Amino acid sequence: MSADAVFAWLGGGALLAAVLPRVLSGRPLSLPLVFLLCGIGVYLLPLPLPLPVIDPVDDRVVAEHVTEIVVIISLMGAGLALNRPVGRHRWGATWRLLGVTMPLTFLITALVAWWLLDWPPAAALLLGAVLAPTDPVLAAEVRVGEPTDDEHDEDEARFALTSEAGLNDGLAFPLTYAAVGLAAAAGSGWSAGWIGPWAAQDLAYKCVVGVLGGLLMGRLLGWLFFRARPRALRLSQHREGFVALGATFLSYGVTELAGGYGFLSVFVTACAIRAAERSHGYYNVLHDFMEQVERLLTAAVLFLTGAFIALGGLSALTWQGAVTACLVLLVIRPLSGWAGLLRSSLGSRERWVVAAYGVRGIGSLYYLAYALGQHGFAVPERELWAVVTFTVLASVVLHGITAGPVIARFDRLRDARST
Repeated sequence: MSADAVFAWLGGGALLAAVLPRVLSGRPLSLPLVFLLCGIGVYLLPLPLPLPVIDPVDDRVVAEHVTEIVVIISLMGAGLALNRPVGRHRWGATWRLLGVTMPLTFLITALVAWWLLDWPPAAALLLGAVLAPTDPVLAAEVRVGEPTDDEHDEDEARFALTSEAGLNDGLAFPLTYAAVGLAAAAGSGWSAGWIGPWAAQDLAYKCVVGVLGGLLMGRLLGWLFFRARPRALRLSQHREGFVALGATFLSYGVTELAGGYGFLSVFVTACAIRAAERSHGYYNVLHDFMEQVERLLTAAVLFLTGAFIALGGLSALTWQGAVTACLVLLVIRPLSGWAGLLRSSLGSRERWVVAAYGVRGIGSLYYLAYALGQHGFAVPERELWAVVTFTVLASVVLHGITAGPVIARFDRLRDARST
């Protein structure tokens, strides 16, 4: 593929990413769905177009790092959008989703993969791990939008989904390491010898370092943004949006070097920056910049995912794999979400919206690429990729078509109750 063709595709894609959100507003379509379908359609055209061959199985390292960048940028944007102080009651729905819904989704998905797909325990745990987190990248329709000055402007459903996606994308790492640990200890069988080191290192230590690293970086950056004595160092005075990108990479890199979970750190960093100064117009500058970068990268990744599908990425998909994906989206996540939110402060409609819109997306692709670089799982890699890619495809189609109308109706009902 020539450099000229790359420039042409990138230019066209960037312009579409700018135009489509406004064109699609209120319609039963989403930007991720359009770019995914474009990727499929363009690669199926019977024309000799200058297009690259897309295969995350052969190019696993590239797939891992591209999806990694998209997710951490999305996590920073999600954290900057939230203005609600962290607390046991204020974030009550979030803690329920993390403590009940996510483990239930992980365990039930793993059991279904073990029983229906006849996969070995480690591969079944891996599928549960990569499909457990709600994706912060593709949930634009159902997450908090622009930063506001009032924490009460964040409705409960959007806040719960945004905060859940921000935290559980980091907390999926211990689940992924559980699958890797079991694969290393027992291959295609079962062993309990990995549990102790996993609990101490991958669950406790790395989570603690991720949270503490995020708090430290967030407070340092919050001081630099808003309170630095030399005016030249007070970055909020200069209103440069790309600073958010620097904060994202700095938090992620430092925490990973310290042995913690960078995903967790980035979201905590964003929340800590927000806590440094609750009401400031600079947050809109930072958030808008990150949203634009995220939109561009998301469009590119979804287009390439569509290309992978068109080039035969689902050829290894069995009917059992397709049924498993549908069960995750239509049964396991909704029921686990409902169970997690029982007796919460959310109303019945809000509970169903939060339970049903646990979007699966680019985060799942990242975790799969990462795990396959750590160890083998006694299941053909193309089959693993086929099941996860089909789940992402089904989620993008299902949630992309329904989210706009459902959320619009939800907002109208909520506004009618408040008047």
